[in-house]
Amino acid sequence: MDRQLEKNQVISLEITGLTNEGNGAGHFGPNRFAVFVPDTAPGDRAQVRLVKVLKSYAYGRLEKLNRPSRDRMEPDCPVSRVCGGCSLRHISYEAECRAKNGWIEDSLRRLAGIQPNLEPFQPSPSPDHYRNKAQYPVGQDEEGSIRIGFYAKRSHRLVDGGECRLHPPVFTEIAQEVRRFLEKHRIPAYREETGEGLVRHLYLRIGQISGEIMVCLVINGRTLPHSREFISLLKDRFPMVSSIVLNVNRNKGNVILGGECVTLWGRDIIRDTLAGVEVELSPLSFYQVNHDAAEKLYSVVKEYAGLTGTETVLDLYCGAGTIGLSLADRCKRLLGVEIIPEAIENARANAARNGIQNAAFFCGDAGQAAARLAEEGIRPDVIILDPPRKGCDEAALEAVVRMNPGKVVMVSCNPATMARDCKRLAERGYRLERVRGADLFPRTCHVEAVVLMSRI
Repeated sequence: MDRQLEKNQVISLEITGLTNEGNGAGHFGPNRFAVFVPDTAPGDRAQVRLVKVLKSYAYGRLEKLNRPSRDRMEPDCPVSRVCGGCSLRHISYEAECRAKNGWIEDSLRRLAGIQPNLEPFQPSPSPDHYRNKAQYPVGQDEEGSIRIGFYAKRSHRLVDGGECRLHPPVFTEIAQEVRRFLEKHRIPAYREETGEGLVRHLYLRIGQISGEIMVCLVINGRTLPHSREFISLLKDRFPMVSSIVLNVNRNKGNVILGGECVTLWGRDIIRDTLAGVEVELSPLSFYQVNHDAAEKLYSVVKEYAGLTGTETVLDLYCGAGTIGLSLADRCKRLLGVEIIPEAIENARANAARNGIQNAAFFCGDAGQAAARLAEEGIRPDVIILDPPRKGCDEAALEAVVRMNPGKVVMVSCNPATMARDCKRLAERGYRLERVRGADLFPRTCHVEAVVLMSRI
């Protein structure tokens, strides 16, 4: 460590990189001591005040911008610096895509020892207003006024949302009407510290293709006062609302949804179509939040799978089955495995709704289910892996190798665990053939990647 560095010291720093947490990174002094600074961009020259100095790195705060980066832009959201939703709104979208592609490449080189030849990065069709789902915390300020917004980064301090640029404008309009309704009737917001109060979250979904909207209030109870007026308000003001639901969550803690839903008006679900697959969505259903970018991602999966109509495809971590079902018309047999029972029910219902008869879905841990299929002699030609952020567990990868598929197509939301799993497969006889990054969450630090690994 450079011994001259100490807390509150102001240093001159050139920002040369961007971490996958959205912090600018620079190196100070002859020992190239790493300093991470939020709200900075590669190319910035800045005065930085050190706020935390550790043994091998430090965190700083931007004090003065001496020379701005070409990639820098003024955030187009007034609360982006305090809200926890966006981390990259201070740079251009082109620079964001370059950075995300770099994170994928760096992870494969550094963590997997693979020299990748990345295919062109796939940006989102739109960097704004892309989310088809919103979960707004509901609270009250010191004067007792209702607030609907977002939690500030790394806290439970509620920031008034205003017009969030990640959501469709109609979500903002609905949130404002709901806030006025709650204030008019003095319906209290839930208080986490005491467990008192009624309304915890406002949860909205919209079908990109159908245009149908679901309005769901997450409440600490089973009934909503003045519910008839609430229904009339939403029906009259927003004709596209087709489902009004209460979700019952009486549990303490920060889990948003409870397990019980009560329909106030309309249907229990809304409908949509993703990659040719018709789906029905309840408040509890998993669904890709960026519909148009997800369709582009699925097209990459389809290209990498290279199906001819004769193959058996195994979709591990299948969720509601949308990736696998989008491939069903190109394979002989589709099998899906998922540990969440509700997701398997959704997958089976989605298959039936679309008249897909060559698909079967099983509930279980991915590793155990894959091992069982291997013991039964099922030998898939292509395995699709779409694991959670923690990546694939060792049992799942061992079962994949035992089934000896010709191709493994992995969809990852975490470059670090993707690289680790690619290394594991490479050590077991597979070679990375193709990789492409895709942006499903613009202006945030999340990035997706699709990898094709072939048996050597």
